[in-house]
Amino acid sequence: MGPIIALLVFVVLVAAAALVFWPERGGLARVMRGHRSTDRVLLEDALKHLYTCQAVGRPCVAGTVAEHLGVSDGRAEALLQRLQASDLVRVGAEGARLTAVGRESALHLVRAHRLWERYLADRTGVPAGEWHEEAERMEHALTPDETDALASRLGHPRWDPHGDPIPTSGGDLPDTRGVALTEIAPGRTVEVVHLEDEPREIYEALLTDGIELGARLDVVGRDADTVRVHVRDHEWSIERDVACNITVRRLPPGSSADRPVETLLDLAPGEVGRVVGISPACQGAQRRRLLDLGVVKGTEIEAELRSAAGDPIAYRIRGALIALRRQQAEWIRIDRVASLEAVPESGPRARAAAGADV
Repeated sequence: MGPIIALLVFVVLVAAAALVFWPERGGLARVMRGHRSTDRVLLEDALKHLYTCQAVGRPCVAGTVAEHLGVSDGRAEALLQRLQASDLVRVGAEGARLTAVGRESALHLVRAHRLWERYLADRTGVPAGEWHEEAERMEHALTPDETDALASRLGHPRWDPHGDPIPTSGGDLPDTRGVALTEIAPGRTVEVVHLEDEPREIYEALLTDGIELGARLDVVGRDADTVRVHVRDHEWSIERDVACNITVRRLPPGSSADRPVETLLDLAPGEVGRVVGISPACQGAQRRRLLDLGVVKGTEIEAELRSAAGDPIAYRIRGALIALRRQQAEWIRIDRVASLEAVPESGPRARAAAGADV
């Protein structure tokens, strides 16, 4: 039995060695790939952090990188040295700054992240509080070609669901817009154009309070610690640190948060509205259906007729007659335009007829 046992032991040892050292698929290879992947992710996260610091004019050194990534100062210093050796970063007395090549690489990560958040918001039912973390993972997985394909599928959006600008494939960014809520004097009405999504707890609390992109707020008071706002029948104070996470644009004098934004539901038969956006409250399959129907910014929609019960309502969208429920119509924000009878050459029905002649 001795030789048989020895042979079995030898076979087991060879099998174990194969499992550990087999090229590409062995345990060691997997560990090394995981290590390289983690290392690459850290380098890319450091690169994106540098971009963020430069964008807001904040100096970036090894200590700030270490704090952001949750690594030691020594590890952060090593990451910056590697980025500098790859000509992605220049490190000087004032800290680290991106080179032109480094900025291009960072913008790819930012573009992938924000497009994926846009995808999650428009095409899935993932809760808003989870968009950022999901996009943090996907930004490292998407290649430039895959990112371009995603942008094309989404219709090349300019803004992510938090209001951040999405870089184009060439690295261009839409102009930043708005000011912090803390800068608004009492007596003005504003519209929310950006919500910072970190920390997640604050972001979710703002959504719970009804503060979302497109929401209108009346600023009724302000002091060193809080900003007091009024929305419809609700009035409350927002701590200054939280209010800094809310970016707004001033609405013309005379505007009011009590005057709701017009929606498709406000149109009478024969009236036309131009889409300015879809409410963030519309998510997942519902939002996906509206987008697939062509309900995107700039589309003109005519109210055709209401059912006897008032629900659903028929609308002409890009030449097709579509029935929408009242709730769906209320999600679609519009600006009124002249009636189709007044400007037949510019209405959706006229364009549909022109298309039929081609």
